[in-house]
Amino acid sequence: MDTDEPRPRWRLNAAYRVTPRLSLGAEYNPAAGEFSPTGNWVAHPETDRWPLVSVGTSSDRIFTPRDNQAYSATFAKTLPGGRAAPYVGVSYSEFEDGLVFPFGLNVSLAPSWDALAMHDGRNSHLLLTYKMKGANVTLMLLRMRSPGVSFGYGF
Repeated sequence: MDTDEPRPRWRLNAAYRVTPRLSLGAEYNPAAGEFSPTGNWVAHPETDRWPLVSVGTSSDRIFTPRDNQAYSATFAKTLPGGRAAPYVGVSYSEFEDGLVFPFGLNVSLAPSWDALAMHDGRNSHLLLTYKMKGANVTLMLLRMRSPGVSFGYGF
C-alpha cells in the first residue's frame, strides 16, 4: 500500500476454516513488527428473512497504531435481486478504548467482480475485487487517497 505509515504497508494473513462457520488465523504486519490473532464465527447464517450475524477479532483498524486489537459484531443482508449487500457493525477498538460503528455496501458488478464501499468507523475506503477459482485480487483506495493491492489465495 502506498503510505508512509508502517503498519498498513504490508500485511500477511493466514486463516484456517475449523468448521464451515468458524475460522481462526493470524495476521503479521512486517513493517511494524506486529503479530495478532484473527478469528471469525458466523453466529447466524443469512436466510431469506434474517441477516447474517458474525463476530470476530483482528488487529484494530488499518491506520491505528500497532498492538491494538478489535472485537466486532457484523450484520449483513443481501437485498432483493441479489446484487447488493449492505452491512452494519459495532466494534470495540482497543486503540480508542471504545466503540466504532463500521458500515458498507458490497455490490456484485459481474460474476467475477465485486465493489465494496466501506466506512471502518473513522475512515472510508473503496475496494474492487476480481475473483477467480481459489484466488482473488483487490484494488484498494484507502482513506479515499492511498492506493493499494491485495492478493488472496485459498487451498
